[in-house]
Order: sequence, then structure tokens, then C-alpha cells
Amino acid sequence: MQQYMYLFRKKIVIATIAAMLFMVIFYSFVINSPEVASLAAQKPVLITVRQGMGLQEIGDRLYQQGVIGNVTVFRMMAKLKGLENSLQAGDYAIAPGTNITRILEMLAKGETAYQQLTVPEGYTIDQIADLLEEKHLGLASRFKASAQKTKLGNSVLPSDPAAKYVAEGYAFPNTYRFSSGTAEEQILALMVKEFDKQITSELRDRAQAMGLPMRDVIILASLVEKEARLPEDRPVIAAVFMNRLRLGMPLQSCATIQYILGYPKPELSVQDTMLPSPYNTYKNMGLPPGPIANPGLASIKAVLYPAQTDYLYFVADKQGAHHFSKTYEEHLMMIEQVRN
Repeated sequence: MQQYMYLFRKKIVIATIAAMLFMVIFYSFVINSPEVASLAAQKPVLITVRQGMGLQEIGDRLYQQGVIGNVTVFRMMAKLKGLENSLQAGDYAIAPGTNITRILEMLAKGETAYQQLTVPEGYTIDQIADLLEEKHLGLASRFKASAQKTKLGNSVLPSDPAAKYVAEGYAFPNTYRFSSGTAEEQILALMVKEFDKQITSELRDRAQAMGLPMRDVIILASLVEKEARLPEDRPVIAAVFMNRLRLGMPLQSCATIQYILGYPKPELSVQDTMLPSPYNTYKNMGLPPGPIANPGLASIKAVLYPAQTDYLYFVADKQGAHHFSKTYEEHLMMIEQVRN
């Protein structure tokens, strides 16, 4: 009797294994069919696997999102491969119809779906928006709209109503990784959050000791960022701007005119310097209503730790190096030198 029961159980086990293998083989055939292959060409779906989710729950989510067609087969294949306890949390971009073996491999290895965006120092909001669209990470129009209304927290004074973008200057240049499908507003929020992280309490204390609101620091840093080409020129250019402000002289920054124009014009005309705009530092005294770019940390530190100098003028040569002068007469002579 015991031998009979043993044989019976053995047959049940063999039959179960055979059935499982049949289903796996059958499903493998199905997922390689032309119909399913066409599904795999569809746009990937973003699947979020949270910490602590079990195999059944993950399978259910994949099924509900239309990524897999059978939860039971998904579970069986995970167990056959010994991966039922190895699936990692994260956001995954998976196209409907993707081979279950490949899905399990992605989940087990933690191949999360992240997009990467590098924002160069000195890029404006408009340039970042165009870069975002160029890399198919978002719409430029939506990013710009977000930049006009983004809240900057308590570390920065409210923006001037005349400022083009509230967030200009505070979208910190860096390399960012974010999940596929992240909204433009969230991408901008990451950049503003990074700004808040990079501007340490030491830098904020330094600004306060200098009597400079952080908003003014960033405006000045954006001018330095757009004017300087060599690292050693940054603190000297910052000193020139601050000396001119102290003496009640207009800043006369070419970079502000280029911001009005919307492109880096190599040679400005007299007419360009007469453009009606609150950003025109040839016509208007003091700082422009907001930053003209998003400066990097080096330019921000240049403003907070400027060179000790009496220079009031500078001009760049053809190699991008700046030459500084204390008087207007010296400045005119220097212009002649760098042009010849």
C-alpha cells in the first residue's frame, strides 16, 4: 500500500512538472509570435516596483499595465529560475509583449528606467528647455511655463515682476538622472533642489556677512558666468561689477544685451545697447531684474570671494582672456590692443 502511494505521488509530481514545463514552452512560443513581437515595438510602460512587493503583486501589476498576458506563467518562470526573491524595487520601462525571461532579468538586475540630462554651466532656461526637447525628455513649452511659476523656497527673495523667469538662475547646472516619463515641472524641481543643496550654510553666511541678498549674488554670478571664459578671470570680473555698483556706475554687461536678443551675438552694435528692456545694463542702473543664466558654483564663489582690485573695465581678446583697466582711457587703449 505504501509503495502504491509513493508511486502515485511520484506520478503526480512528474505530471505537475510536465504541466509546468508545457506551459512555459507553450508561452515561450506564444511570446515569440509575430503578434506579440509587434506588441514589443510599442512604447514602453513605466512600471513601479515598490520595496516589499511580493512576486504575485509584481505579476499583477505587470498584467494590469498590459506588459504580460499571464501572471501564473510569470510566477512559474520566476520560481524555475530561482528569482522569486531577487526582484528589485525601482521604476522600469517595459514594452508590452517583452519576453518574460527578459522582464525577470531586468527586475533581478535592477535595470531601472532612468533618463540622463546634463545641464552645462551658464545655460539659460530657454536653452535647458530646448535641450530637454532635443533629447525627447519633455516639451520646451511646458518647461518654460514651469520656470515662470516655480516656487524657490525661503532661501531666495521673491523675484522681480519684470524677471523673465522666476526659476532663472536657480536651475543648478549638473547631470541629472530621473525616471522616464518624469514631468517637466518635476525635472525643474530637481534642479532647484540641487541649487538649494549646493548653496551651503557657509556660502549663505558669507553672503549675509557681505550684506548681499542671495538673489543679488545669483544675478551677479550669472553675469560672471556669461562673461568669463577662463577660471582665473571669474573673481576679477566679479570685482569689476561690484566696484561699478559701489560707485553708482552702470554695469554695461554685453551678456545682458545678448540675453535680451536671445542669442550670443559676437559683436554688439550701438543700437543693440539701446534696446528697451529692464535687462539692459547699458541704459539702466543697478542689477537687472533677475539672473540672465544659471551659474555654476565657481561663478557663485567668485561673487562671494571677489578679487581685491580697483578695476572698473574689462575686454576680452580673441582667445577669450580678459584684460582689465582702472580708467576709461586705459580701457580704450586695451580695446585697440586686443583688436590688433
